[in-house]
Amino acid sequence: MNPRPNTSPLSPELSRRTVLGVTVAGASGFLVACGGTSSPSSSSSDPSSDPPSKSSTASADQGGLVAKSKVPVGEGVILTGPKIVVTQPTAGNFKAFTAVCTHMGCTVGSIANGTITCPCHGSTYSIKDGSVKGGPAPRPLAEIAIKVQGDEIVKA
Repeated sequence: MNPRPNTSPLSPELSRRTVLGVTVAGASGFLVACGGTSSPSSSSSDPSSDPPSKSSTASADQGGLVAKSKVPVGEGVILTGPKIVVTQPTAGNFKAFTAVCTHMGCTVGSIANGTITCPCHGSTYSIKDGSVKGGPAPRPLAEIAIKVQGDEIVKA
């Protein structure tokens, strides 16, 4: 009797374990390549790299957090580098909070009409004190001590 011919699609040199290992390694490389970057304009499923809103973002610069002139009265700015929200609830009154939502850790995405909004699940916070105004957030945004130094807002 003749032995049965090899009809397996895998060559004898390639075991199932080898093929599985190569497949997993390739998929891992693909997922890494598709991951987010630290660029504020990137978009991925990682909450810490959520894109900033178009009208209420700024970058922290070397001297202070942000220039006073960049923070609109009744609104604020989201500083994507240090993940801080700086608001101006009333003229000349500046507040700062963490920009990390207390629900799932997403970076808040916009500020309008006296409200800081997280784009992930809709939590909203007050620009006056960081308190929860709506959504699933369990706690207010943590306040960050700041002071006005000349034309800049800096950490206290």
